[in-house]
Amino acid sequence: MDSADAADMIGEVSEEHSEAKDPATRFRNRAALLIAILAAVLAMGGLGGGNATDEMIFNNIKASDTWAFFQAKNMRQTAYEIAITELESDLVEPGLAPDQRARIERQLAEHRATIARYESEPDPEAPNDLLRGEGKRQLRAQAQAYEAAREVASAQDSNFDLAEVLLQLALVLGSVAILALNRIVLIAAVGLGLVGTLLVVNGFFLLFPLPI
Repeated sequence: MDSADAADMIGEVSEEHSEAKDPATRFRNRAALLIAILAAVLAMGGLGGGNATDEMIFNNIKASDTWAFFQAKNMRQTAYEIAITELESDLVEPGLAPDQRARIERQLAEHRATIARYESEPDPEAPNDLLRGEGKRQLRAQAQAYEAAREVASAQDSNFDLAEVLLQLALVLGSVAILALNRIVLIAAVGLGLVGTLLVVNGFFLLFPLPI
């Protein structure tokens, strides 16, 4: 049952019993009100769950792309480190001409500067913000931030998924209670609805971790 079905059932109950004042009608009216509230909470939970899923997918893609960029930088940095080792070996060879020595030293300086830039290349507009920039240090921080955001979205999504199951069951029990005029079934629906509502709230704010 979804929120539209719940709304149809509420309308039918209201039309059939709008003039009646007997206990059965009051019971049905209260159960219908409960269904309306649960349907509204289910709709909010569905919206939150959809957003959490989108955030989880987005941050997972961004984390993968950022780590790939990090690895590419790391490979280039390693290539320069190997080149530096070879140039340093050339530099200690006997009989090296002054112009050759100067050329090698110039290449060494350039390679070391490039390695330093690969290691840390902050954004000029925010040099102290690790979440901006394209050096390995900044990329690592960005990837870890995306991973943390993905875990948050995953925890939210789990809450919304479980809440949806409980609220759907509560709506079904509420409908059964209306048809059977069974107070115990309605109480069970209220209990499931309360737990489902709590999970929806927790999905938005993550007040506590799920025990499962």
